[in-house]
Amino acid sequence: MSMISIDCTKELKPSRLYTAVRNGEKAELAESSKEAILKVYNYLQDKINKSESAHYGINTGFGSLCNTVVSKDKLAELQYNLLTSHACGAGDEAPKEIVRLMLLLKAQSLSYGYSGVQLATVERLIHFYNEDCIPVVYELGSLGASGDLAPLAHLALPLIGKGEVSLKGQRMSGSEALENLGLEPLKLGAKEGLALINGTQFISAYATALVARGEELVHAGDLIAALSCDAFDARLDAFDMKIGQVRPHAGHLETSLVIQKYRKGSSIAEGEKVHVQDPYSFRCIPQVHGASKDALRHVTQVVNTEINAVTDNPNIFADEDEIISGGNFHGQPLALPIDYLCMALSELGNISERRLYLLVSGQRNLPAFLTPNPGLHSGFMIIQYLSAGIVSQNKQYCAPASVDSIVSSNGQEDHVSMGANAATKCYKVLLNLERILALELMTAAQALHFRRPTKSSEILEGFVADFRKQVPQVEEDVEMHLLIRKAESFIQSLQV
Repeated sequence: MSMISIDCTKELKPSRLYTAVRNGEKAELAESSKEAILKVYNYLQDKINKSESAHYGINTGFGSLCNTVVSKDKLAELQYNLLTSHACGAGDEAPKEIVRLMLLLKAQSLSYGYSGVQLATVERLIHFYNEDCIPVVYELGSLGASGDLAPLAHLALPLIGKGEVSLKGQRMSGSEALENLGLEPLKLGAKEGLALINGTQFISAYATALVARGEELVHAGDLIAALSCDAFDARLDAFDMKIGQVRPHAGHLETSLVIQKYRKGSSIAEGEKVHVQDPYSFRCIPQVHGASKDALRHVTQVVNTEINAVTDNPNIFADEDEIISGGNFHGQPLALPIDYLCMALSELGNISERRLYLLVSGQRNLPAFLTPNPGLHSGFMIIQYLSAGIVSQNKQYCAPASVDSIVSSNGQEDHVSMGANAATKCYKVLLNLERILALELMTAAQALHFRRPTKSSEILEGFVADFRKQVPQVEEDVEMHLLIRKAESFIQSLQV
C-alpha cells in the first residue's frame, strides 16, 4: 500500500491527501521535516534559557492576557492549562474523515520548523492517525481566528491523556487510548499547547474534503446531466464548441466537451427533434456547470496554498533570530472562498432539481411522474418534492458566514472570519448535493426506460446498467426511501 509523506520540502495536494485518508493509507514523517522541527525546537529552548524577554504564548498569557508574563517554572503548566481550558466544543461530532485530515494537516503545518514544538509531538499526531486513534472533535466552537481554538484543543487533548477518542472504532477516554497504545502522556514544552491549537486545520480539513469530493461530484453531475438530456430528448446544439469559443470560460468549454463525449453515438441525441430549443436547465448546462467548475478550481488553489502553510502564532525564524507575533491563524483566506464554493455546489443541485422536475412533468412523450399508470400510482411525484426541499435547504445554507464577525477575548480579537461555520455548512451542502444527484439519477434512469427501444450512448447505457444492479426500475408504487438510500450509496461510491 502506498504511504503519504509529511514532508516540509514537498507540496501536499488536497485530492491526494483526501484519497489517502479515505483509503486508509499510512503516513510517515520525512527526515527533512524532522530536521526542520529539531532545529527550531533547539533554538527556542536556548532562547528561553538565555532571555527574559516576553514572547507571546511562550512565556505570556493568551488573548487579552498577552501582557501577563509567566515564570519559567510554570511554562509547561501554562501549555497544559491552555489545552484543557480551550476544549469548549459543542454540537455534533466532526466526521472521522475530517478529524483524520486534521491530524495530518496539523502535522504538516508543524513540520516546516517555524513553531518550536518537540519532534515527539508531531510524531504522536502521525502515530494517532496510523493507529486509527481519532480524537472526538465537535463542530461548534471555532470563530475561525486565533486559530480553530476549540476544535484543535479537542484534537490535542488525547496527546496528554485527556479528552476522548475513537480507537479502532471503540469510544474511550484519552488516557485509556494511551494505555492501549502503550504510550505515556506527552509532556508539553513552551509554546506547544499554543502551536497545537493555533491554526486553521479544522477549516482546512473540511476545505480539503470539500474540494476533493466536490471535484468528484462535479464530474458525476455532468454524467447524470447527460443521461437526463437523453431521457428528456434534449438537443445537442447547446453543447456545440463554437458557442463556447465565443465566450471562452474554461468550465463552459470543458462541460460541452464532456457532455458531447457522454452522448456520442446516442440514437436519442442524434435523432430528429420536433422542438426548436430546450429549457434552461438543459440548454444552459455548460454555463451553469461550467461556472461551478471555475469556482471549484479557484477554491482548490486557495486550499492547496493553505494546507502547505504555517498557520500558528507566533512564528519562530531561527536563522534570523526572531520570534514574530502576527496573524497567520486568521481564517479569512479560507472563509471567503468556502462561501463561494458553497454557492457553486448549491447551484449544481439547483439546476439538477429543475431537470428532475421536467422529467416528471409529462412532457416530451414521457408519462406523468414516470409511472405506467398515473393516477393509480404516484410514481416519482414525491421524489421531486424531496429534491425541492433539499435544494431549498442548500439555498438557506448559502448565506455567507464570512461577512460576520463578533468581538472576542475582551476586545483583543476584534475581527474573526467565522470560517469554521462556513466550512461546516458547506459540508452539509456537499452531502445534500450527493442526495440531489442521486434523485436525478433515479429519475433519469426511470425516464430512459420510456424511450425504448431507442438506445442512448454506450457510455450512458453502461452507466444505467451499473445503476440497475443496485436500484431497479419502478413499475408500481413502492417504498421509495429504500431505493433512495441505495441510489445515495451508488453516488457515494461513484468516482468518475
